[in-house]
Amino acid sequence: MYAVVGLGNPGKEYENTKHNIGFITVDLLADRHGIGIGKLKHKALSGDGFISGKKVKLVKPQTFMNLSGESVSQIVDYFDIENDRLILVYDDVDIPIGTVRIRAGGSAGTHNGMRSVISRLGYDDFPRVRIGIGAERGEMPLYSWVLGGFGDEHLDAVRETVTRAADAVEAIISDGVPAAMNRYNG
Repeated sequence: MYAVVGLGNPGKEYENTKHNIGFITVDLLADRHGIGIGKLKHKALSGDGFISGKKVKLVKPQTFMNLSGESVSQIVDYFDIENDRLILVYDDVDIPIGTVRIRAGGSAGTHNGMRSVISRLGYDDFPRVRIGIGAERGEMPLYSWVLGGFGDEHLDAVRETVTRAADAVEAIISDGVPAAMNRYNG
């Protein structure tokens, strides 16, 4: 089984923020593949289905971003998810809006949600799809930037990027990480 985990914050007030682009991508995958996300277990909303003929659990942790590792580690342990079948999808301030980057593993960078996940799992060798939210914040504190919405001038790029991120997740599942990286990291 694959676990596709979109990182974000629960609650209406965070619904369309930059930090919730992982949730938004998982919701798009759920819509595409007819997977209902509604079960609350392991501190996450989740749903089961198939992508490219492979069993998939779509997951949206409900622990708030900085504690995402609590939920992810419970899911990995309970369902015995192998490292290469855990796919995290999340925002990245270090890459421009409109950009998708796939990595096979590595550090958390500046992302506190990923820090929590890596700390709780004790390893960082799992695939991830990073979605650029840019760093055009000027003097704005980082937390204000990531918890803010996208401006009208970015909405088309964001929709296209979320679509590409969902495509990238599907490519990881169907073709493997190296092929997906070749296709989407260009």
